[in-house]
Amino acid sequence: MKKRYRFKLSTMQLIMLSFLLTILLGSILLSLPISSASGKSIGYIDALFTATTATCVTGLVTLPTVTSWSLFGQIVILILIQIGGLGIITVMSGFMIFLHKKMGLMDRLLIQDAFNLSSLSGLVRFVKKVIFGTIIIEAAGALCYMTVFIPEFGIKGIWISIFNSVSAFCNAGIDIISENSLCNYATNPVIVFVTTALIIMGGIGFIVWWDILRVIKFWKTDKLRCFKKLTLHSKVALSATLFLLLSGTIAFFIFEYNNPLTIKDLSLFDKLQISFFQSVTTRTAGFATIPQENLSNPSAVVTLLLMFIGGSPVGTAGGIKTVTITALLSSAFAAIKNKNDVSLWNRTVPKSAVSKAIAVASMSFITVFISTVLLSAVTNASVLDVIYETVSATATVGLSRNLTPFLNTLGKLIITATMYLGRVGPISLAIAFSLRKENQNIIKSPIEEISIG
Repeated sequence: MKKRYRFKLSTMQLIMLSFLLTILLGSILLSLPISSASGKSIGYIDALFTATTATCVTGLVTLPTVTSWSLFGQIVILILIQIGGLGIITVMSGFMIFLHKKMGLMDRLLIQDAFNLSSLSGLVRFVKKVIFGTIIIEAAGALCYMTVFIPEFGIKGIWISIFNSVSAFCNAGIDIISENSLCNYATNPVIVFVTTALIIMGGIGFIVWWDILRVIKFWKTDKLRCFKKLTLHSKVALSATLFLLLSGTIAFFIFEYNNPLTIKDLSLFDKLQISFFQSVTTRTAGFATIPQENLSNPSAVVTLLLMFIGGSPVGTAGGIKTVTITALLSSAFAAIKNKNDVSLWNRTVPKSAVSKAIAVASMSFITVFISTVLLSAVTNASVLDVIYETVSATATVGLSRNLTPFLNTLGKLIITATMYLGRVGPISLAIAFSLRKENQNIIKSPIEEISIG
């Protein structure tokens, strides 16, 4: 009697497939004439690119969002951004909770893998807090934006405010204001503050939110105790984020101070807020207050590094993440000091976490390298512009040195694939399609030393 085998997808494969199906559905909707501002189909390749950049909350666009898409098309893009920011699994789980449907073990496993959580307990409560927290923050951001956009655009300013708030919180970087992103508002403190606040809150990670709220009760009695009570993850995410924001701001301020194409002729305050915005937006947001092609070479290199690192885990940001780079650097310093364990704040970091950090960084670098080689082969752009594009796509940032609108069909397909891999994670791709699991009882090969360095 023949055995019948059932093909069963892993949770990671289901997560990847959910993003892919969302992109394909979005591309079909965006390719319809009703989605185009002109009433004629925009073409499937550009529709696919736009659906991917929205779902992967990247922000690279081949066509100006404000002039190319109708209201229907913009609504589709906004829905894709929201789904991509929270994750299709979270959105589906939210609907199940709203409809009072019981969540099974597979549903809980999907949520656990989607947010990279270590436990199955409290997942329903976690999803509720994520959804409600997101709604509250995005609504607050939209209300703040309305103080600027309603006086300028009238009733249309309400829609612009909502779109911008969702896009900023989800670190998407897509706007419907103008064709030059937020360059017209580079020195507007309200737009700069609201946008950066939304980007940081979305990129810091959901689990850090709840950890801060958990320890905030100690703020009045002992401010230092607040930080000590935080989990190691939160300490690393907050410290790394603060360091990168400050160092990035200082670097951009110094390197752009006398650049006539960016901030040379501005006041000291405007120079500082534009430098701060550039430091924040490189953390996978994609909004721009200065044309990226006008940056000096040192600033462009700093931007590449910040984009590659990105935001923090379990949030809306991309990149290899702040916790990953901290684990890598700590591991390197531990090796230099000839220590066996990696320690942070008197806590030992598990070796499995360090190994995963190495894998994530390595796979991301490989993705950038392959994408850069392929894109260089199909375009005549400078190497810096190409690397800027591929790092931005891999880290789902959305900043471009004005190369995206001029990509040919092959270039668009390469960046589309890169954005998808960057969002689902190169390491997730490797895990999802790994059909063989290591047998723990297998006889291991003999150990032999190799020379490193």
